[in-house]
Amino acid sequence: MKKIITTSRLLFITIILFNACKVQQQTADNNINWHKIKVFVYTKNGKGYVHDNIPSAVKCIQQLGAQNGFAVDVSDDPSKFNDDNLKQYNALIFTSTNNEVFDNDAQKLALMHYIEAGGGFVGIHSVTGTERNWAWFKRLVGGTFERHAKHQPFKEIIIDHNNPSTSFLPNVWERNDECYYTKEINPDIHVLMVHDLSTVDDKGKPVMYGSTFPSVWCHTFDGGREWYTSLGHDSTTYAQPDFRKHILGGLQWVLSGQKALDYSKAHAKTPDDPLPY
Repeated sequence: MKKIITTSRLLFITIILFNACKVQQQTADNNINWHKIKVFVYTKNGKGYVHDNIPSAVKCIQQLGAQNGFAVDVSDDPSKFNDDNLKQYNALIFTSTNNEVFDNDAQKLALMHYIEAGGGFVGIHSVTGTERNWAWFKRLVGGTFERHAKHQPFKEIIIDHNNPSTSFLPNVWERNDECYYTKEINPDIHVLMVHDLSTVDDKGKPVMYGSTFPSVWCHTFDGGREWYTSLGHDSTTYAQPDFRKHILGGLQWVLSGQKALDYSKAHAKTPDDPLPY
């Protein structure tokens, strides 16, 4: 009997310690000193369609910075992409960038070096339509834009509530946006949310898509952490408290557990270096 009681106590203590460690880890991930955080918001668009939501998205991020204590720099100048400049940032935020956004290979290499050194990356809305011919960038973002259904109300299904960008959302999130479809999807992405295609009016939708399609995801790629949301077409979306919290949560995940940048790990020689896989 004593042996059984002792074993039960040990099991109970083990469970308590395990849960305590788990909570401690979650707290550590969420315990970001925002006053030490500095982000760079990039808004460059190449030839082609330019979203009118960009000023609203920038204002949203600037307000989140003011409310939470982190610094925000904003630019559409690709010359900002050099090692010396990027070293000062904890994360890069590409908001509705589209098509070709770099002038030369040196700028692309600076982005690669930053990610390889452990930098963070947040992509919002049409970022999947950025640098569509650059294989490394498509792997970083998680895929490349294929098309979208017409703008309309539809439903999002949250499949992972453990991420700070989704933890506060209901199981089904009602949106009025564009339902994005992505191709060349990186197989290592961790999907957080999906479009409920049964609620989308899209006669051109290929049968292969099935009833859902990834819309929000995160992953670790080539040394850095990346989070992406396909939502955010309308300017008014960036004033909505739940969407603002969605973006802040994505940034929080990217920053969680982040160490100081280590450029000794920056190994890329050209933008077309062999991919990690």
